[in-house]
Amino acid sequence: MTSWKEFELQAPGLAAVAREVMERHKHKVLATLRKDGSPRVSGTESRFDGGELWMGSMPGAVKALDLRRDPRMAIHVTSPDPDEADPSSWAGDVKLAGRAVEITDPKVLAEAGLPGTDSHLFRIELSEVVWTRVEGDELVIDTWHEGAEVRHIRRK
Repeated sequence: MTSWKEFELQAPGLAAVAREVMERHKHKVLATLRKDGSPRVSGTESRFDGGELWMGSMPGAVKALDLRRDPRMAIHVTSPDPDEADPSSWAGDVKLAGRAVEITDPKVLAEAGLPGTDSHLFRIELSEVVWTRVEGDELVIDTWHEGAEVRHIRRK
């Protein structure tokens, strides 16, 4: 798995756009896995700090319990719909996948501003980042997978 900082080094252009879209929207959709393996989606927030992507959670939140059991996850960052007359004005969606590593060090939790030691803090490690948007009459997808170059796909 790759840290956000490593991703920025491997794919600086895509990382800059993904970060801009992510920082533009406070709320994101997190996908985790339930005990039975079925998907669960939850609202979440994230932040960048020290070259890492972080996600916190309230004590005992079901999404945190899911991640403790199975750290695989995905985050989807949507953006407002574009003007129908100009689909290219759409900023696009960003999706990322990887795993969430729980940090339990009380000092790190305090530095993150999380109240008490019952709150959950996760560092996100990446395996995939995708930016989807419209350019002219084409759907454009930039996709990065750990250890590979960015692929640029165009579809009509």
